[in-house]
Amino acid sequence: MDFTLPSLGADMESATFVQWLVEPGQRVARGQPVCVVETQKGAIEVEIWQSGTVRELFATPGASLPVGAVLARLEADAEVESPPATPPVAGAPLVSIAPNVVTGVPFARGDSAGEPARPRASPSARRRAAELGLDLAGLAGTGPGGVVSLADVERAAGAPAPAALPVSGPQAMRAAIAAAMTRSKREIPHYYLGHHIRVDRALDWMEHHNRSCPLEERLLFAAVCLRAVALALREVPELNGHHVDGAFRPGEGIHVGVAVALRGGGLIAPGIRDVDRLSMGALMSRLKDLLGRARDGQLRSSELTSPTITVTSLGELGVDTVYGVIHPPQVAIVGLGRVAPQPWVAAGQVIAARVMHTTLSADHRVSDGLRGARFLAHLDALLQDPEAL
Repeated sequence: MDFTLPSLGADMESATFVQWLVEPGQRVARGQPVCVVETQKGAIEVEIWQSGTVRELFATPGASLPVGAVLARLEADAEVESPPATPPVAGAPLVSIAPNVVTGVPFARGDSAGEPARPRASPSARRRAAELGLDLAGLAGTGPGGVVSLADVERAAGAPAPAALPVSGPQAMRAAIAAAMTRSKREIPHYYLGHHIRVDRALDWMEHHNRSCPLEERLLFAAVCLRAVALALREVPELNGHHVDGAFRPGEGIHVGVAVALRGGGLIAPGIRDVDRLSMGALMSRLKDLLGRARDGQLRSSELTSPTITVTSLGELGVDTVYGVIHPPQVAIVGLGRVAPQPWVAAGQVIAARVMHTTLSADHRVSDGLRGARFLAHLDALLQDPEAL
């Protein structure tokens, strides 16, 4: 079984291999981190997707490898010759690649015996070639190991190649964000909804909880909102999943990505799995751990590939309203503005209430405004009954 470099973002084309965390002959379990790679998002621990025994290691520290490159070969538990395990969707299918025993350079392998090799190309290059009607087999690749890059496709189409950028640092992070968001606005027909939610009850409940528990067990309002978002998605599941190969693929669980601003600049949105199944205390613990590791550059690959929806909040910086851009292949993003006192009509009287403006940006290929409005209504109802969260 070949263990390949997964795509850790919608427009990731390659990564720099940093180190192995295992050695030949070692047993590994599904979900175990086995190596570290560096992308524009920082150093990422990559996990294995099937239990087995490590037989050979191919990647070496410092090597720049394309998505789909074989990192190692394993003997699966079930049988020696088992098909590769499939990691969560991250924007494009993986390319199966085998190492060239003479040169050490990966070469593309056919899907089965006797079938021609699939041209080696990055996910973004494949998408762009399909848009332009170009045959990848006729293009010469200039990427690592001869992989056809996005620049190669644009060059073949007569478009100017994008300027080269450093492979790491703030400039590369901004380039990666720009590429993903450009793809999102080009491919995804967004629609936007906004809803003012009175959050007095939720805040009162949280403040009462925090007064009666130790400091390390206190909750943040962000955790309360994440839990409410996850439970609301149970009622409107078409907002939870990925749009891949022209069709919606529902999420196997409700895995919520949390937008995190990095200390060195840039943004990342790692996910917390099965948020709807976690207790509030467990969710708060997961959230604190995730935020700390995201800012220290210690994330795992599954935390970048698993999110089925993203929540972004700039309320703590005083922003009233956030209209997010969907992170492909996800189909929705929820924006949380600041909580602020506002005039509110209750029982025929105007009172001062704590209100949060919540937004939804969603993919019109999968849902429509009616379903989006129902999601926001469910979210509102859940925040009015915090004891049930």
